Amino acid sequence: MNPWSDTLTLPKQLRHVRLKGGDGADGRPTEEELEAGYERGRRDAEQALSEQLVRQRTEVQELIRGALDSLRQAVPQVVRDTENAMIALALSVAQKLVADLPISAAMIEAVVRDALAQIEGTAQFTVRLHPADLELLQKSNSPLLAAGDDSKEFRFLSSPEVTRGGCLVQTHFGTVDARRETKFDLLQRTLKA
Repeated sequence: MNPWSDTLTLPKQLRHVRLKGGDGADGRPTEEELEAGYERGRRDAEQALSEQLVRQRTEVQELIRGALDSLRQAVPQVVRDTENAMIALALSVAQKLVADLPISAAMIEAVVRDALAQIEGTAQFTVRLHPADLELLQKSNSPLLAAGDDSKEFRFLSSPEVTRGGCLVQTHFGTVDARRETKFDLLQRTLKA
């Protein structure tokens, strides 16, 4: 079937005409032409593959570089988060341990002495203790209370606002807060700073 609707007419008869690339009468390419075409196709494919591999290698390197940059940024944050979690855990454990400690006269005396060391040189002061702590010192005949009986310069009072195991020392210049929760809050602020 002819794809053209008209017949092609030439002014002269064609001689020695053959299909391009073929030197045989049937117009087929020769063996050398086939090998050259194959070699050209192979080279083109190798070049295309090489270019594709270079592009993929570059993309993989960019992905790796991005992942490493993300890790470099994430590691310090993870370290900070871990440090904060460890501080919170240590504070929680410390608070539970201190809360579970039995309160003794020696412990209360140590707290009072520590608070009094902060007001050295002040002649008049009042030490406020939890009622049960003051009673414990009285039952154990604490030397701290005996010193307060002879002098009107300082005195010990019970105060429900003071929690067990702590004290408040009031002077004309201010108050020393030696309650457990105050010390714990101060410790917590110091560690989180």
